Amino acid sequence: MPAALICSQEDLQPELGHTLLWRTGIERHVATRVEDARMMAVAAKPDIVVVDRDLPRAGKLVAALREDPSTRRVSIAIVARGDLDPAEVELLEAGANAILRLPPGPDWDERLVRLIDVPARREARLPVEFGVQAHGSPVGERFPAQAMNLSRSGILIETTADLRAGEELEIEFQLEGGSVVAHGQVVRHGGPRLFGVQFAPLPEGAAERIERFVGSI
Repeated sequence: MPAALICSQEDLQPELGHTLLWRTGIERHVATRVEDARMMAVAAKPDIVVVDRDLPRAGKLVAALREDPSTRRVSIAIVARGDLDPAEVELLEAGANAILRLPPGPDWDERLVRLIDVPARREARLPVEFGVQAHGSPVGERFPAQAMNLSRSGILIETTADLRAGEELEIEFQLEGGSVVAHGQVVRHGGPRLFGVQFAPLPEGAAERIERFVGSI
């Protein structure tokens, strides 16, 4: 049974109750303090940790989950109201996988499924080209990069471009059958010149092609 740990000082059930997090078949745990959340994450081994952006010391919690070997691979989703806040960028840089905007939208369940079902990933050194999209403007200058690994949910790229968590990219790379163009968001700075990008919903057929590539190890 999939398990979720929800970390907030507010009662989020009135809003999250409309998502798959509150459906039958999901084991739920709730923590209102960072210290309790860390212990529960180790004990309950959740598939996803949902952290309220406004939880005091939320960044400390995210960083601690990423530093602990027993929780390092768990998916972490930040729930937040309003527009992008600088605190959200800090949480992404600390290791959060995604920002989910409250109230829940029609894409929430699809995104939650992708976060709970961590997909297989394949090491893959592929040439990549990407452009940065700023504030809804068209993609401008394009930059070269090297893919380090790939899954249907995202890609790790190496590039000399100066990227920041939260920036939106249009990425293009070649797989068998032609090019794949995907939109995504930088969610992690993984080291010198390494950036983790989470894909937005992929174009028709793209997810299947990526899965075939990942499965052809």
